[in-house]
Amino acid sequence: MTEAIRFENVDVIFGPSPDNAIELMDQGLDKEAILSQTQNIVAVSDASFSITEGETCVLMGLSGSGKSTLLRCLNGLVKSTRGHIFVRHGLQDINVANCDRKELHLLRTQCISMVFQQFALMPWRTIRENVSYGLEIGGISKKERTRIVEEKLSMVQLSEWADQYPSDLSGGMQQRVGLARALATDADILLMDEPFSALDPLIREHLQDELIQLQNDLKKTVVFVSHDLDEALKLGSRIAIMESGNIVQVGTPEEIVSQPANAYVKKFVASMNPLKALKCSALMRFAEELPSVNGSNIKALDNEQRYLCYLTENGALQKITNDGISLEPVFFQQDIDISTISEQTIVLADLNTPMRVAVEMNYATGFPMPVVDQENRFLGVVGAQEIFRGILS
Repeated sequence: MTEAIRFENVDVIFGPSPDNAIELMDQGLDKEAILSQTQNIVAVSDASFSITEGETCVLMGLSGSGKSTLLRCLNGLVKSTRGHIFVRHGLQDINVANCDRKELHLLRTQCISMVFQQFALMPWRTIRENVSYGLEIGGISKKERTRIVEEKLSMVQLSEWADQYPSDLSGGMQQRVGLARALATDADILLMDEPFSALDPLIREHLQDELIQLQNDLKKTVVFVSHDLDEALKLGSRIAIMESGNIVQVGTPEEIVSQPANAYVKKFVASMNPLKALKCSALMRFAEELPSVNGSNIKALDNEQRYLCYLTENGALQKITNDGISLEPVFFQQDIDISTISEQTIVLADLNTPMRVAVEMNYATGFPMPVVDQENRFLGVVGAQEIFRGILS
């Protein structure tokens, strides 16, 4: 996969003598000692990781951890003190840490857009004019601006509000205007600095769902700042957790929850709901762990051996029985209606099926969920025993 962004040993220091702070950092002093001796604040320290094209990477941590500072380094709103920040534009990598004004203007107008926490709408301009602003700066013709603005307002469901002013809109609607403005430039990279944190919980959840849908359609590279782990787990394909300016762990939501790197990360995940992050791949008992019954091609899916899985010689799923009665296997789909599942139907999962689905299916049907791959090879099972084990661990 192609890298869209790469941070290499990035330091950001605010204060009167950054060079003195750098020297003390290299000697191994922590940020508190550096602040005491030099009056410099170490906002980011030795940040190194990459973000691939089309992924949503969430930077998260407590207030003051450096996440917003690192995000703003990407478009030059904050200047890094040391290190390199490469942003992919076309076939070239631009080093934001030392690029000239022309390259920075290119990045801001063609490559990177930003959605701010406090909306940053211009109250004297209509919604249409706010969304159009970046296009005007980029020199796009009026006819083309009109087409693009109409398209983006429709995308965020605000077409009928195009000629109103920001003061006429609710907070959630204003944030959608900010999102439409960022999307209007068709930038490959979208920066979002805690855009939903000031909104009511229901509006916030609605906008999170809208962002997920937009990302499914547009496949942008999104860098999203949040201090809320539940939000990070919902939105992020990967999460970078920061503590005191340092990157302490980078991983998928599942890795963050199941393999926290240190005590700081453990505190984050201790109170969250694992249903939002874990997948069947983390819960299931593998086929090799299941007992064989009356021959190597029959696997028991539960301890009581009520549910039996019959396999072909190459491990493909052949049939499943419940107390000797054959069940009809169907693959899980997002739009499946649990209430319509018959008593003779068993739902199959894949490795990426969310744990929440396995819990809902087990509760509704009482059946375990066999896990198969794309070739219908039997991989394992997620039943009540595996669910309880996942929750407790």
